Formats: sequence, C-alpha cells, structure tokens
Amino acid sequence: MSAARTRTTNYVDTFIAVAPDTKAVTAAVPPARDALTVAQIQYEMLVDDPYVHTSDDIVHASQGQRRGIAREEFFATGQPCLRTSPLVKTYGWGLHHDAQGRIALYAVESAEYRELAARADLTQLQGMRSSRR
Repeated sequence: MSAARTRTTNYVDTFIAVAPDTKAVTAAVPPARDALTVAQIQYEMLVDDPYVHTSDDIVHASQGQRRGIAREEFFATGQPCLRTSPLVKTYGWGLHHDAQGRIALYAVESAEYRELAARADLTQLQGMRSSRR
C-alpha cells in the first residue's frame, strides 16, 4: 500500500498582495464574533507571531483544525492557499512569505507593503478576486 500523498500550500520568497477587487484602502482587524472565523484565526496567528507560521500551519488551523480534521488527513487532498484568505480579499492585508516559508502581515497602506510589492526578488501574486470579471 502506498503512503498518502501530502500536499502543501506553502510559498517561499513570495508576496501576496491584496485582491484586485478589494474595497479595503486600509488594513482592518477582522471583527470579533461569538465563534472564531477563518479571518480571526488567521489574523491572530499572524499578528501575534510574525514569521513563525507557514501557510500550511495557518490554513490547517483556520480550516481543518477548527473542523476537527487531523493535519495529515487535511492535506491528503488539495487545499486552497492563502490567496483565498479573507485577509487579502476583504481586510486589506498583504502576506510576505520569507525564504523558509514563514509569513508576516503587512497593511496595504504601509510603506513596508509598497516596498514588498515592488521587490523583484520576490514572486509577486495577488489575492483571488471575490467576484468574476
């Protein structure tokens, strides 16, 4: 029997800019709800610990773990990467993945965001659109 294939959502040396159709002109903290939302989980992990977590850590915590799915089982099938995150689609945050795949948040209105978005040594991606063209 063959071992289960594990897929990944990790990027290295990559900057994910806000989605082209976002309405956010400044970064916002996802609003608190009774039950933690995907956006809240992702934001709290990244704001509290910049450059500690990988995309797989964040995607599993916000999607799989909160539904009670073990990490190995969760990544046995393909999962959407952080280009689909509400942080880049709705809340105005860019995501920088360093050389080890660890991530930090950058507010769309910040000088650091603009610097990362202009760096030729990083793979430049955009968040996924919320609506079709």
